Amino acid sequence: MRKKYIPLSVAWELTLSCNMRCMHCGSSAGTTRDKELTTTEALNLCSQLADLHAKYINLTGGEAILRKGWYDISKAIKDLGMEVSVLSNGLALTDTMIQQLRNAGVYAIALSLDGGTPHTHDSIRGVPGSFHTCLDRLKQLREENLPVTVITTVHKRNFHELPLIRDLILGKTKAWQIQIAVPIGRFPTNLIVSKEEFYAVALFIAATRKRYSVRELAVMGAHSIGYHSQIIRNTMVSPVWKGCQAGISVLGIQSNGNIKGCLSLPDSFIEGNIRQKPLADIWNDQKAFSYTRDCTPSDLKNQCATCRYGRSCRGGCTTVSASLTGAPHCDPYCLRDIEMYMIAKEERLIS
Repeated sequence: MRKKYIPLSVAWELTLSCNMRCMHCGSSAGTTRDKELTTTEALNLCSQLADLHAKYINLTGGEAILRKGWYDISKAIKDLGMEVSVLSNGLALTDTMIQQLRNAGVYAIALSLDGGTPHTHDSIRGVPGSFHTCLDRLKQLREENLPVTVITTVHKRNFHELPLIRDLILGKTKAWQIQIAVPIGRFPTNLIVSKEEFYAVALFIAATRKRYSVRELAVMGAHSIGYHSQIIRNTMVSPVWKGCQAGISVLGIQSNGNIKGCLSLPDSFIEGNIRQKPLADIWNDQKAFSYTRDCTPSDLKNQCATCRYGRSCRGGCTTVSASLTGAPHCDPYCLRDIEMYMIAKEERLIS
C-alpha cells in the first residue's frame, strides 16, 4: 500500500492573463487560458485543499491579481487555516490591492526582479519602465510593513547582473529566491546558462550567504540549485535535498483546473482535472505522480545512474531534467557532476 502524501506547498496559477511578456515565461502567459475556473469553482477548490491538509498556497499566474476574485480566493484560503502568498510583477499593484493583501493576511508578497539595470529588466519583461515600477512597489510594500520577497530567474541575459540586483535589494526584502530559466514555454534553449555559469550562480549564493546575515539578505537557490557539492554548502531552503517533491509534498494547479505534481512541469505531466474528478481522488490515485512516488534506482538515467547519491537524490529536479533531456531522473545541472567534469578536464590538461 502506498504511503499517504500531503501537498504542503501548492502553486496555484489563478489565471494565465498577464500584463507582461517575459521571455523566460514557462507557461507563455499573456491571454486568459481557455475555460479558466470560475470564482465559485475556485472557492470550492480552496475547501478541497484544506481537506487534504495543504499548508502553503502560492497564488501565481500569469499575473494573479489580474484575475477577478483573487482577493476572495486568497481570503478563503486564509480563513480555512492555510497560509497564502502572492507572486506579482508589481505592474498592476494598486494602493487598494495592497490593503487587500494586508486584509487577506498574506505571509509573503513575491516581486519579480530580473535585472540590475532598467535596460536588462525591461527588455526581459517586455515593458518599458517596469524596472522602476518594481523597485517602487518594493519600497511601498516595505513602508506598509508587509512581508515582501524578491524572485530572480537567471539566464544568459541577466546572469552577470546578480551582484547589481543584490545591491539594490540588500536590507529591503525578507528573502531573495534565485532560480534558473529552462526551455519551457517561450524561453529559448540557447539562453539557458551554461553549466559553468550555473556553478557560478551557486558560488554567488554561497558567497552572499557568508557575507551577509539572514536579516540583511536571506538568499536561496530554487529548484535544482545547490545540493551534493563537494565544495559548496547547500544553498537551498531545506538543509538536505531528498529528491524532487512534485506529487509528494508539492502540488501545481493550472487556472483551468489541471493538476500537476509541480506547476513548472511540462503539460505532459498533467494528472487530471478537478472538473472531472475531485482533487482528493487525483492526489490519492495509486497510479498518479509515479515519476516521484514510485521512483527507484533503476529509473535513474545518464550520469545519475551511477551516482553515489542516486538513491536519495533521485535524479534532481524533474522540471530541469524533463525540459533538457526529455525524461525525469537525469538533471544535467548538478553541482557534483559539474565538479567531477571540471576535475576530469583539469587532469586531462595536466597529463
